[in-house]
Formats: sequence, structure tokens, C-alpha cells
Amino acid sequence: MELVVGLTVISVAIMLGVAALATGIGFALLGGKFLEGCARQPETAPMLQTKMFIVAGLLDAIPMIAVGIALFFTFANPFVGLL
Repeated sequence: MELVVGLTVISVAIMLGVAALATGIGFALLGGKFLEGCARQPETAPMLQTKMFIVAGLLDAIPMIAVGIALFFTFANPFVGLL
């Protein structure tokens, strides 16, 4: 039982770390491409900004889903019942 709980804690930590890293990389690419687009065509900045905020909101869903799954595995671990 201790092995299952220990491996679950490790997997939760990896899941949250990868989600945070992926979100950070995604925001960096998103911001860089937004600035690049605004530098090339400044008149499209308001349209690009609206689209950037929509994509940023969708990009924020990644760590929220990971936190939900991590909480599920932490407090209602389905693997403990299989022992």
C-alpha cells in the first residue's frame, strides 16, 4: 500500500510540474508571436490582442485540469482499491 501511495505522490508531482512547464512555454511562445505580429503590422494589434487573450484563457485550462486530476489521485486514489 505504501508503494502505491508513494508512486501516486511522485506521479502527481510530475504531472503538476509538466503542466506548469508546458504552460510557461506556451505563454512564452504566445507572447513572442503576439509581439512579432504587432511589430510587423501595428494596425492589427487590437485584433491580435483579443485573439491572444482567448488563447491565453484556453492555455490556462491545462494546469487547472492537471490540478483537478492531481487532487483526484491524491484524495480519492482509485489504485488503492485494487490492492
